[in-house]
Amino acid sequence: MFGETPHMRLAMVEAAAAMARGEVPVGAVLVGPDGRVLARAGNRMREWHDPTAHAEMLAIRAAAAATGSERLTGCDLYVTLEPCAMCAAAISLARIARLYYAASDPKSGGVAQGARVFAHPQCHHKPEVYDGIGARAAEALLRDFFQARRDPAS
Repeated sequence: MFGETPHMRLAMVEAAAAMARGEVPVGAVLVGPDGRVLARAGNRMREWHDPTAHAEMLAIRAAAAATGSERLTGCDLYVTLEPCAMCAAAISLARIARLYYAASDPKSGGVAQGARVFAHPQCHHKPEVYDGIGARAAEALLRDFFQARRDPAS
C-alpha cells in the first residue's frame, strides 16, 4: 500500500490523515533506538494556525516529551517529504541519528535541495540521510492533494 518500510507506511498513514484534515499531506514517525515508535504526527499548520506545526516538528516535540530529553540520540525519523530548512535544523539540534524521507522537495526542501542544512559548516550534527523510500506513494498523495486544490470538481 504506502511506503516501502513499516515505519514509512506509518508516516504515510499520518500524511493521509493530514490530507483528510485539509493539510498538506506530510507525515512523520520518530523511532527510538530500540525500534519502538516514540511519536507520529501529520501536518497541523492550518488547523492550529501555527506555521511551525510541520509533521517533523510535532513528532520531535512529542518524542522529546516522551523521553524527557531534547536529545534524541540514536533515533530514526521517517518523513514522507524532504524536510524544509526549519525541520532540518530541528533534526540536527535533536541529534537524530538517521533521517529517511520519501519524496524530494525541489521547492522547499532543506536537505538535498535549497538550503542543504546538513552540508553547512555551522551544522552541529549531521544525521545519516536516506531518500526515496516510498517516494512514489508520497509523490502521488501530494500530487492528488494539490490537483484537488487546483480543480475542486475533479
